[in-house]
Amino acid sequence: MPYEIDFLNVGEGSGDSICLRHGDNQTGYTIHVIDGGHSDTAEKIIAHLTGCYTANPTINHMVLSHADDDHARGLVGVLERFAVGTIWMNRPWRFVDEVIDNFHGNWTRDGLIKHIRDAHPYLVEIENIAAVRGITINDAFQGTQIGVFTVLAPSRARYVSLIPDLDKTPESYAEDKGGIGGLFEKAKEVVKSIAEAWDVETLTNVPPQTSASNETSLVQYAEIDGEKILLTADVGPAGLQEAAAYAYKNGWLSPPKFVQVPHHGSRRNVTPEVLDWWLGPRVENSSTVRGSAFCSVGTNKTEHPRKKVANAFLRRGFPVYCTRPGHIRHHKDMGNRPGWSHIDPLPFHNDVEG
Repeated sequence: MPYEIDFLNVGEGSGDSICLRHGDNQTGYTIHVIDGGHSDTAEKIIAHLTGCYTANPTINHMVLSHADDDHARGLVGVLERFAVGTIWMNRPWRFVDEVIDNFHGNWTRDGLIKHIRDAHPYLVEIENIAAVRGITINDAFQGTQIGVFTVLAPSRARYVSLIPDLDKTPESYAEDKGGIGGLFEKAKEVVKSIAEAWDVETLTNVPPQTSASNETSLVQYAEIDGEKILLTADVGPAGLQEAAAYAYKNGWLSPPKFVQVPHHGSRRNVTPEVLDWWLGPRVENSSTVRGSAFCSVGTNKTEHPRKKVANAFLRRGFPVYCTRPGHIRHHKDMGNRPGWSHIDPLPFHNDVEG
């Protein structure tokens, strides 16, 4: 079955927006939109779908990988414009009964729900539009089937355990805002240059923790026409490990043909160990290619992806392609697009961030 995956350039800031379709003219097409970038990204998604897919598409599956604004905002405008079959997104206020004991006793159930909803206005707006139009919104946890994709992470239990640590929930007893997300946000990074070689990898197995919100990101897996696809959003090492364990259990853990570089290529979100699980061991040189890796980066985010992260993917046979020049496309049997041209992957870097 032919398929194509488009990573859209969302503008200057970080953010993700992915359009994907599979099928053919005889059997029809299924369209997924995964994340919407910023508010003004909506117009880019609309133009892309109508210009490259079909004049008046129906989005079969609209997926919000996690609740960060740079993934959620643009989906509002897209939802207002197109017919949508099903929306898949996790809304933390739906789990208040399971987490309320983590917060100060002055919080009532209704008060905590209101606080969390108020902190997620774009999710609430999506929810309201869906209610008016009769569109179903489903939770998405490990094992959920979204069309051809299976959610590998987070499990429901792990998602709920992360809610007290989210930046948009009140301070909890457990972490006093110094937990999984707090130390990351308060830390000042000192970036210096160090040397790497093909056989010298400086990416660490114990990076500073990424945010709790990033760790709630959906990890989605599909096999289309014999090619394995792994979409990671902003997930961190813990989520990738959970996803790998579930994939192994189901016999899916082998190098994919296509993989998303998590969180714009942050060095907090991957480790050598988890990359070995997912991508396989290091290859002898850059001429050995197992698949392709796409990375969403803002046009002014010159520090992304981190060079040591891009090197780590390349060492495992996955050259990295970035959205900085514009929209980028991976496809099988979909044919070339007029006006689209080949781009080169990132080179191997001998000087990387310390």
